[in-house]
Amino acid sequence: MIRINLLPHRAEKRRARQVQFIALSVLSLVLGAIVVGLVHVAIGSQIDYQERRNAYLKQETAVLDKQIAEIKKLREQTQSLLARKNVVENLQSTRSDVVHLLDQMLRILPEGVHLKSIRQTGLRVSLVGYAQSNARVSTLMRSIEDSPWLDSPTLVEIHATNVGGARMSEFSLNFNLTRQASEQAAKPGSAGKKG
Repeated sequence: MIRINLLPHRAEKRRARQVQFIALSVLSLVLGAIVVGLVHVAIGSQIDYQERRNAYLKQETAVLDKQIAEIKKLREQTQSLLARKNVVENLQSTRSDVVHLLDQMLRILPEGVHLKSIRQTGLRVSLVGYAQSNARVSTLMRSIEDSPWLDSPTLVEIHATNVGGARMSEFSLNFNLTRQASEQAAKPGSAGKKG
């Protein structure tokens, strides 16, 4: 006996392929959604991680900026203290210069010479005074040259004037304080060595 299939087998195969296509399409969509979701979650977690790192870096940058500001402030204070220290050291090293200057002026000032003003700028001294004659001014200049504390006298100006009814020579001269003599005097045991 021969069997003949009269059922519409082509239509059933077509339906079966459609069901298979729909199932594969749904499965592809679900897998695609899962992949997109996983990628979205991975990217979101990396973004969150990077944002946390950025926030941490900003926080550390703020801390470093504050430390840099403190360092700058400390450097400014250090520079200020060094400047003060230099001023104090300069004053300390030159405080005896005025004493030596006045002491030498008392020792070398010849009779008949009267001082009107003494002005010191650094090691340079400007002197204005009256003398009974030009010879006394010359004597003063030679005494300045011979002094261990003073040197390089230069006469700026000399002219005749009347002071209290007496005829006098008003003079102006400049000279230098010598730093070497004051440095030697500052060293212990060097006071009696100059011969």
